[in-house]
Amino acid sequence: MNTRGLLDQLLKSGQDLLQQKSGSSSSAGGLGGLLGSVTGGGKGGSGDLGTLLKGAGGGALAAGALGLLLGNKSARKVGSKVITYGGLAALGVIAYKAYGNWQAQQQGTAQPRVEPQTVDRLPAPQAEVHSQAILKALVAAAKADGHVDAKERQLIEEQIGALANDPELLRWLEAELNKPLDPAEVARAASTPEMAAEMYIASVLMVDEEHFMERAYLEELARQLKLEPALKAELEAQVRQELVG
Repeated sequence: MNTRGLLDQLLKSGQDLLQQKSGSSSSAGGLGGLLGSVTGGGKGGSGDLGTLLKGAGGGALAAGALGLLLGNKSARKVGSKVITYGGLAALGVIAYKAYGNWQAQQQGTAQPRVEPQTVDRLPAPQAEVHSQAILKALVAAAKADGHVDAKERQLIEEQIGALANDPELLRWLEAELNKPLDPAEVARAASTPEMAAEMYIASVLMVDEEHFMERAYLEELARQLKLEPALKAELEAQVRQELVG
């Protein structure tokens, strides 16, 4: 499966919509308003999504899929420079910075400083493993408020199917979308501390932390990922910095 390529397209997809719809989005509340329309929150609902994607390139297809995963409540986060411009590499950079800062805070303990092996610093095979874990976390976080229903699952699968053209990846995605939400099962995909950090960052970007169900999901995911409290706080701080940067 080429999960890495698909995930990178999803994370970068906001840029295409910003470029294509900059005029109309400015009058509709920016990218949040635009994604609101493609996910059913605008006047045209799902019809707007069909219009937008008809004959569109991969960026618009990815934006439609990501918009459906996000739901209207988190669309504002797609406007962050993390997703709009950086894609997967930027997510790795955030994890690297947070992990490095956390390690620096541990000075004076017996813990030796180790160079973090985040997704942006790995050769392709290892980066693919990280990418699959991150996408798993992203899909699970999208389900945390229960908004991904059967119709939306079908639309997501159709848009990603048009992007990926990879039957194995589509079967995997379908299985992930249909699984009951289980933070423990999601966390088992993290085989390294860096993967755990990246999965948590992706989850924080997806959820609305003011929503009780989603905040509770994040807290349990952090516990299952065995994130140290100081590292968890540093990861969240780095995401907040990117969102306002």
